Amino acid sequence: MTTLISRREMPRQVFAALSGGFVLFAGFVLLWAIFYQFAYAGRIFPGVSVAGVDLSGLSRGEAALKLSQTLSYPNTGKILFRDGDRVWVASPVELGMVFDPTASANAAYDHGRQGGLFAALAAQVSARGLGADAPPVILFDQRVAYAYLQNIAVQIDQPVAEAVLRVEGTNVISEPGRLGRALNLDATLIHLGAQLQSFRDGEVPLAIQETAPRLLDVTAQAEQARVMLSQSFTMTLPNADASDPGPWTYDVPVLANLLTVTVVDAGGVPQAQVGLDEKALRQSLSDLKVTVDRPPRDARFQFDDATGRLEALSPSTVGRVMDVEASVEAVNAALQRGEHSVNLVVAEQQPAVSDQATGAELGIVELVANQTTYFYGSSEARIQNIVTASAQYHGLLIAPGATFSMGSALGDISLENGYAEALIIYGGRTIKGVGGGVCQVSTTLFRTVFFAGFPIVERYSHAYRVPYYEMDERGHLNPELVGMDATVYFPLVDFKFVNDTPYWMLMETDVNVGARTLTWRIYSTSDGRSVTWETTGPQNIVPAPETVFEENPDLKTNELKQVDYAAEGADVTVTRTVWRNGLAYFTDQFQTNYTPWAAVCQYGPGTENPRKQAKKDKMCNVSS
Repeated sequence: MTTLISRREMPRQVFAALSGGFVLFAGFVLLWAIFYQFAYAGRIFPGVSVAGVDLSGLSRGEAALKLSQTLSYPNTGKILFRDGDRVWVASPVELGMVFDPTASANAAYDHGRQGGLFAALAAQVSARGLGADAPPVILFDQRVAYAYLQNIAVQIDQPVAEAVLRVEGTNVISEPGRLGRALNLDATLIHLGAQLQSFRDGEVPLAIQETAPRLLDVTAQAEQARVMLSQSFTMTLPNADASDPGPWTYDVPVLANLLTVTVVDAGGVPQAQVGLDEKALRQSLSDLKVTVDRPPRDARFQFDDATGRLEALSPSTVGRVMDVEASVEAVNAALQRGEHSVNLVVAEQQPAVSDQATGAELGIVELVANQTTYFYGSSEARIQNIVTASAQYHGLLIAPGATFSMGSALGDISLENGYAEALIIYGGRTIKGVGGGVCQVSTTLFRTVFFAGFPIVERYSHAYRVPYYEMDERGHLNPELVGMDATVYFPLVDFKFVNDTPYWMLMETDVNVGARTLTWRIYSTSDGRSVTWETTGPQNIVPAPETVFEENPDLKTNELKQVDYAAEGADVTVTRTVWRNGLAYFTDQFQTNYTPWAAVCQYGPGTENPRKQAKKDKMCNVSS
């Protein structure tokens, strides 16, 4: 009898069948799992190994024993380190590795027994079917490994070395640079720990850090230096003529002593540069500058009173100034190009007045002032100094608005420049010195400027009254001339005045040795100024001190010699008013305080009473 099942009942029956089958399967699995747990209670599940050693079915103790007997890797394994051709090989034990078989057996035993029921069952099934290798448990003493790697580092590490370029004598020595190398112990330890954990022989990469030197190769610079030192180096003035200084030469030893190597930034890349030491070269050229530099010199003229024209006495000269910094660069640039000569960098300075200038152009058309002083009784040496000093100013020009310094135009007072030894005032004494008589020139200029009505900005009087500067044309002492002197002892003491006109000024000096006169003339264009003046004459007169007697071993017995002369002390005030076109332009005063001065008389050794003898001979300002 066939039973028909309706469509509505079929799904229910299928579902019931499937449900029943699932229940049966689940029950089977549960029974298998329970049986499997009881079967391997206290033992390692099948398929579980450590480092390839099968520990299936073994208890933890048995597994630990088997591992300790089977795994010899800590002692027989090989760990290799390599640096180029150098190789180091060590066993894991030498590197601080200790294998723990008990902990490894426990790890194998725990496989399939952790992570919940289903995770544990899944691990058991996977191990049985596919196998499971539990990682060995090792102890890694990094201190041992660190000490081993430090020994390697001693052989690997090397400091960075810059390329060397030096000069020994005149020889150029070069040495290449060297990379710096350092073993990174911490990074290498990480690689080592991973290799030991694998329980396999292998090569551990050494973590080496390299440091490049700023300069690795100076071969080209060394060759350049050898070329620089191959011959001497010459410096010249551009367009030099026979009268110019130079040339100047650095011989090879001097070049070698100055040679230096600097590091420059060439587009972000350090590069060695060979040249002469700029500081030393700058000092050398600065010393040379004193010789090279030459101020421009205006032409000198004299005025022809008959024609009213200027006659050239000496031509103008172009000045020059050496640019030290630019010359330093030029010298080094030439050497770096392999050249052995160079022109110094010099700028020309044109004179203000050429020898083609005319009086009309300069405003020098007439005599505007002149004064004469007298030097009766002067020695030949004093006259020589007056002639030599006054010649420095003959034909000299002063620009409009300029302040003229007598000292700066005077130059060096020396025997080499034509001066002689004569009496001078120095250190509170009248002594013999080079240039005695120069103040005759400064006094003459002072009076010329004074009576011309030009502003005087610096003037110093003598320490005591000097007869030469109080003489009139008859050789008599004129009290009105007291306080009308000026002294120059450049650069400490100077005489200065201002050309406060819009015209150039020409000075002429004329020494008449036979007449014992010095005349100073100033030519320019008169602007209508005139001068009135008055003097107090000597006031507060202080008699000269008594004569001072000194023994002089160079004199004979009873021989007397007067070396200084008595002078009264006095105060004088001179007032000047300068008028221009009928109006007072300015007023100034010149106050002078003269110190009383004692005569000094020297006598030879053995002279019994020099004062009495001076009275007898009417010498040394000793009254009878």
